[in-house]
Amino acid sequence: MRAQLLGLCRFSYLGGRGFQVEHRSIEERRAFLYDPARLARRWAWFESVSLPGLVGQSDPDYRVVVMTGPDLPQPWLGRLHEIAAAHPQIAVELVPPMPHHRAACARALRPHVEAAADWVGQFKQDDDDAVALDFVARARRDLRLLMPMLKRDGRGYCDYMKGVILRASETGVEPLPRHVYATGVALVIWQRPDAPQSCIDYEHWRIGSHMNGIAVNDRPMFLRGVHHDNDSGALGPNYPWTDPPGDLAPLLARRFGVDLPALDLMVRAAALPGADRPKWGR
Repeated sequence: MRAQLLGLCRFSYLGGRGFQVEHRSIEERRAFLYDPARLARRWAWFESVSLPGLVGQSDPDYRVVVMTGPDLPQPWLGRLHEIAAAHPQIAVELVPPMPHHRAACARALRPHVEAAADWVGQFKQDDDDAVALDFVARARRDLRLLMPMLKRDGRGYCDYMKGVILRASETGVEPLPRHVYATGVALVIWQRPDAPQSCIDYEHWRIGSHMNGIAVNDRPMFLRGVHHDNDSGALGPNYPWTDPPGDLAPLLARRFGVDLPALDLMVRAAALPGADRPKWGR
């Protein structure tokens, strides 16, 4: 049986709808998304938090599509292409502004779906989120748990609901070890390759109304960045771990390849009085 793992990471994609922050025109949205200070902050989170998990999976058999616009400013567009050139699992898709966000995401993902696969597991994340370094291996292994549902219904989800929220403010990064149901990160949608829908077509917060699935909470599988540049800064319903470690830095390094002290220093530096960049926190 062939099981494909296919991810989507949107990096400051310029398009219509699909956003909680609204703008009156595409020009206004372009000015917001492509503001140099904002792009520098987004890249800092992408490079420090997201990238280790995107390129460092223990199972190398996967594909992640990084979706952005053809007019993303330099040096950021060039850096994305450099990452793709160095890592065969990464593909950059340049999608022009489209009025419907779901259609734009489908345009980015569809060329990378393996038509010959038996099942395709799609997942998505923002450019300041991350999955664990064994996420692909675990998703492929746990597919067997979903097989009765998949054979009956043709689709199903696996939600890895244990992770860490990285809440940033002027005082640094506060790591919050949490269980979060269907937060959207480390949520795998399994379907046949000819399914017309993509992972973006299902609202993650009510995934259970779209299909049957399972929730797994035995090990940390996601990181979610929360700061003032988020489209939505809400934490949402979440529940603390029963017995979290006193220091989460070793766990984040081991499970996600993330250097928490360095990330904290970066956030604090951006919030210093007189700094050139706007503050991270609200």
